Amino acid sequence: MPTRPPVDEVRPIRYGIVGNGWRAGVFLRMAYLMPQRFQVTGVVTRRAEAGSQLEKDWGLPTYRTLDELLDADRPDFVVLSVPWEVTPELTRQLVAAGIPVLAETPPAPDLDGLRSLWSDVGASGLVQVAEQYALMPLHAARLQLVRDGLIGQPTSVQVSSTHLYHVVSLMRQFLGAGFAPATVLSQTFHGPLVDPVTPAGWTHDPEPKTAKTILSTVDFGSAGMGLYDFTDNQWWNPLRPDHLLVRGSHGEIADDTVVRMLDPTTPSASRLERGSTGIGMNYDGLDLTHLSLDGRVVFRNP
Repeated sequence: MPTRPPVDEVRPIRYGIVGNGWRAGVFLRMAYLMPQRFQVTGVVTRRAEAGSQLEKDWGLPTYRTLDELLDADRPDFVVLSVPWEVTPELTRQLVAAGIPVLAETPPAPDLDGLRSLWSDVGASGLVQVAEQYALMPLHAARLQLVRDGLIGQPTSVQVSSTHLYHVVSLMRQFLGAGFAPATVLSQTFHGPLVDPVTPAGWTHDPEPKTAKTILSTVDFGSAGMGLYDFTDNQWWNPLRPDHLLVRGSHGEIADDTVVRMLDPTTPSASRLERGSTGIGMNYDGLDLTHLSLDGRVVFRNP
């Protein structure tokens, strides 16, 4: 008989979802794959036809309004997976009802909106804004090495993988910059690039199109500096793979390679190694188990 995953002694975490885009689908899949940990109480969609499709695909109740969701089965918290301009008002409604909120980044469309939202709900302790990049396994492993002092004091971070606030979050984490103010200088460049994959799938188009690249320096003062390098659709385009370089006083981390001094005359390079199931004669399914450096586990999949 196949073994079942252990059942938690406590009940699953129960959450509602507002929105039905592809990001909302991530939270639906999470509950589907780990029912012993998570349960979706329902989904709010404005359109009845979209609700009917969700009910058919996921076997979950859907509602047209937030009040209907809360009245039917009060969740532990609500995930907002909606456009930027809608998030602030829904956040205010949920906080007024005493419901914790998990909002996507950013929780408002502009600086004035962010300040207004903070003024209204910041002191409630009920709102968290999801920022996942520092929790991704490879970033988490790199962060552990930096925080352990393996490359000394971090002085700069170069990120070429994702955009805007996600990148600045990573820079602040690797540098330990906290909420220090930053000075940003940016310039844009254009050039031809084939775009094989978009969110809709493979384009089957071999012809280059004009793509924009943004290069920015982010000066955090005494905490260090960052370099932002992002090209249109870099999230999806396999011709622009992601890169990360963290430089410190005693070495650097470049993608999955770590360079540091073993003693005053011995520079050494090591690689972060990925441990996986589902390879060779292993039938547990393809999944990450851990990341290690020189035999030391620096990230383990819980």
